[in-house]
Amino acid sequence: MSEQMKEDLSKVIEELKKKCEQNPDNVVAHHHLGLVYLKAGKIDEAIDSLEKAIVLDPLSGESMINLGALYFGRGDLVKAKELNENAIKVQPEMAQAHANMGLIWQQYNELDKAIAAYEKALACNPQLATVWINLTSVLTMKGEDERALKAAAKGVELEPESALAHNNLAVAYYFCSEFQSAKKHMEKAKNLGYSVDPHFASRLNEKLA
Repeated sequence: MSEQMKEDLSKVIEELKKKCEQNPDNVVAHHHLGLVYLKAGKIDEAIDSLEKAIVLDPLSGESMINLGALYFGRGDLVKAKELNENAIKVQPEMAQAHANMGLIWQQYNELDKAIAAYEKALACNPQLATVWINLTSVLTMKGEDERALKAAAKGVELEPESALAHNNLAVAYYFCSEFQSAKKHMEKAKNLGYSVDPHFASRLNEKLA
């Protein structure tokens, strides 16, 4: 982070802190303060501000999912799960909360639950490329190759410059025995900066030999 950006963030933080002091019940100010603290890398302060926002507005789904992401980053899956489940209760169509639950279930190695959560997220918003990419990974782990291929193709369609999306599509094509297509997307992933698994590359080259 540049010094100029640090200075700009510090100014915004001071302005939002003043708003919170002048009006302690200002939910929006507490929420935005939490997000700016997060951007500035001040995680403890971000957690404190987002928790205040939730206390002030127990229906603040956005504050819940942002706070849940912070706890997820700290490895506190229990707290992250609780916050995202609460967000879904107050805003059932919140795609990001369902997507976050997918990540949490993956961490618990509950793959069926992860798939269900990702599918709920996509039912709410089918344009979430990251969710298609994550869904691909879980379907591949479960050996659901045809479904993984469709999800991977959608991920590349939505984010054609995503190295991970192309790598996932390469893997999906491989397991569907479409080796030329797998090679094409593996090379694309490499060109976009992805560190392709050398064992996968070796196995694919053997299939093409």
